Amino acid sequence: MTVKLPIYMDNHATTPMDPRVLEAMLPYFTEKFGNAASRNHSCGWAAEEAVEYAREQSAKFIGAKSEKEIVWTSGATESNNLALKGVAEFYADKGNHIITAKTEHKAILDTCKRLEKDGVQVTYLDVGTDGSVDPDDVKKAITDKTILVSVMLANNEVGTINRIAEIGKITREKGVLLHTDAVQGVGKIDFDVEAMNVDLASITAHKMYGPKGVGALFVRRSKPRVRIVAQIDGGGHERGMRSGTLNTPSIVGFGKAADIMMKEGREESARIFKLRERLRAKLYGALDELVWNGAEDPWHLPGNLNLSFSFVEGEAMMMAIKDVAVSSGSACTSASLEPSYVLRAMGVDEELAHTSIRFGLGRFNTEEEVDYVAALVIDHVSRLRNMSPLYEMHKEGIDLKSIEWAAH
Repeated sequence: MTVKLPIYMDNHATTPMDPRVLEAMLPYFTEKFGNAASRNHSCGWAAEEAVEYAREQSAKFIGAKSEKEIVWTSGATESNNLALKGVAEFYADKGNHIITAKTEHKAILDTCKRLEKDGVQVTYLDVGTDGSVDPDDVKKAITDKTILVSVMLANNEVGTINRIAEIGKITREKGVLLHTDAVQGVGKIDFDVEAMNVDLASITAHKMYGPKGVGALFVRRSKPRVRIVAQIDGGGHERGMRSGTLNTPSIVGFGKAADIMMKEGREESARIFKLRERLRAKLYGALDELVWNGAEDPWHLPGNLNLSFSFVEGEAMMMAIKDVAVSSGSACTSASLEPSYVLRAMGVDEELAHTSIRFGLGRFNTEEEVDYVAALVIDHVSRLRNMSPLYEMHKEGIDLKSIEWAAH
């Protein structure tokens, strides 16, 4: 079987849309194009019915008790902003302290930076060398002013899965709200807002084979009832939490993508895990000086393989394998030549952080693609290392850290 180029292995950045999702969406662009808020005629009713069905599918997908706990947004960045800013504003009388982690997505970190300008105090927790947040650190950081803890379900760069259920137990006991950016993990690993005591959760469609530009925020309605202040004002859509005409075709796509994930996710994750392990085994079998970034299984996303290739510059590596879509850091910060802030927070030294490549395997990857990519990477790593005097010195047993380089 011939492999079609380019090969896409950047499924943490975005995923290709599943044809079944597109098929579900198409009628809502042309035939059923009504505004879901138009309650006076059948065109509006048809759109509203589709939106509410997608809401039910999505609620069921994350274990929410009611479809009314799903608030539609334009994506996870908006969901994160709405969760953090909405809670900070509503509960300002109760406290002004938020806890998060240094390895969160920029949509959380930058929102926290904005809140700090408004007088909110934010604690940024350190993570372990595996990239995980220690639930005990969360417990220690909680004060009588803490109103919210926000910890991601799974890291987008290194695939580490956080112990959200343990953190949820702590926040519930302390009477503090828990938000999780569930984008990377939902559908790929078990996630249940009830079982994990999650009060708010951000999700997006394009990380689960749905359309871009549509997301959702789970907002708990009981035990406890969570209140947020809207960040977009207008016609009072989404029970006053998020105004704006709903993107019906994409919401339908979100619901369909969630439904497919709910039915097939576990089996799919097992298949993707085998592909990832096949790639890992081939690389480790042929190359030395590889460093695995992230937690060990089972606390690691099935499709994530983030490796540092010592003595090979990550950018040079990506240029060499340009027919393979991979990432040398978070997609949202890849324009920067700074080493990944996630790897740095994990204690990976700057030099090694610069050599990291993230492979993100997904639904449509095949064994043939894995074998092709493995052979290509092995070939180019070997070639680039052969050009490296540092690698040669390392092979000769010279301790590179002990060398004092002459200044120009």
